[in-house]
Amino acid sequence: MATTITMPQLGETVTEGTVAQWLKSVGDNVDKYEDFVEVSTDKVNAGVPSPVTGTIRELLVKEGETVATGTPIAVIDETGATPAAAEAPAAAPRAESTPAPQTPSGNGAAASVAESAEIESAARGASPAVRRLAREHHVDIRTIKGSGANGRVTADDILAAARSGAATQIAAPPAPPPSAPPPAAAPPIVPGATQTSQYAQPVPGTFVTLTQARRIIAERMVESRHTAPHAWSMVEIDVTDVWQWRVREKDRFERETGFRLTLLPFFIRAVVKSLAEFPLMNAKFVAGNGSAPPSIYVNPEMNIGLAIGLPANLVVPVIRHADKLSIKGLAAAAGELIENARKGKLGVDDLAGGTFTVNNNGANGSWASAPIINAGQAGIVTMEAIVKKLIVRNDDTIAIRQMMNACLSLDHRVVDGYVASGFLASLKRHLEAMGPQGEL
Repeated sequence: MATTITMPQLGETVTEGTVAQWLKSVGDNVDKYEDFVEVSTDKVNAGVPSPVTGTIRELLVKEGETVATGTPIAVIDETGATPAAAEAPAAAPRAESTPAPQTPSGNGAAASVAESAEIESAARGASPAVRRLAREHHVDIRTIKGSGANGRVTADDILAAARSGAATQIAAPPAPPPSAPPPAAAPPIVPGATQTSQYAQPVPGTFVTLTQARRIIAERMVESRHTAPHAWSMVEIDVTDVWQWRVREKDRFERETGFRLTLLPFFIRAVVKSLAEFPLMNAKFVAGNGSAPPSIYVNPEMNIGLAIGLPANLVVPVIRHADKLSIKGLAAAAGELIENARKGKLGVDDLAGGTFTVNNNGANGSWASAPIINAGQAGIVTMEAIVKKLIVRNDDTIAIRQMMNACLSLDHRVVDGYVASGFLASLKRHLEAMGPQGEL
């Protein structure tokens, strides 16, 4: 029986995907739950597992092609099923095979063959992110014995091989034979720009080739600015006490969890408390249709997205039920998401379901910013740089304090200035009430 595989929806707001790489060819066997294609969206690169065990009959979409979710991309003949003769494709001509070299008999030879098979199996089971990392470091994944579960090759295995040079590196492709000079090309759009470079490694005087993720990010940003009427507000917050609390706890926290303790989890804790007071900030605008008028949906959960900038991409993984977590729990959850984002290990579930977004622009020294709202949410708030200032306090004394701006972009279809300013005032109050003592 033939099973048709369609382009999956990798996230609730994703409407299309790109076939980044076929991991199997026509005629190859594939096991149930084994990844057979790598799909790319603006949010994540993910391997798509086969729902059945069988043989690849057809690949309906070319590598690099973008199609809508639900579009058929491949056909797999299930093992044990006999496809009708009319459906069976003509067998492709096969190159003449070379006999395998004779292996000396003996236990050592048998063990070597078994070990090679084990390594080959582990290499096939490596995640798309690990395979991508291997390609970036020019490491032949088939030569590495994995340290992961069931011998699976991990990112650490690839990095260790790249550092040591112990793995057999993938040979560079041979230079193409000389050919006649091509006809003169049309002049480029930008004078002098005749070459291309990559977003993560831009070269002056070249065109940066957009990946599928960068193209969709650009479209989503334009769509968000065009669809949602953005408004902006800012408040200054005295974070001296919470800063001292973080300094006192950070060494112990890192020893116990392995993650650095930043101000981010304290900020998120204050955000969810303020969202509880102003639930419209945790809502979204729902466009009407023929049978229903436009409305505002107030989300029942507080799932906080973390905007994380990477060299070649922007991702927003989600801390689910953030209002149920302590500061320590938020710190561990954020640390794990940030680490996985940098290692390319985020899954589809990590990126879905966000209801409000936090962005830590201050990590790069930003003093104020006006971020674009993540589509389907009512707002995004930023942590800006913490700077020392001379402040006149309520008792008219002057003191040096650690001050930080928090900037809010909001969807004016969902909330008005009254709600937005109330949310920021609540955020300021909750954050200034934290520390310098307390329990994480």
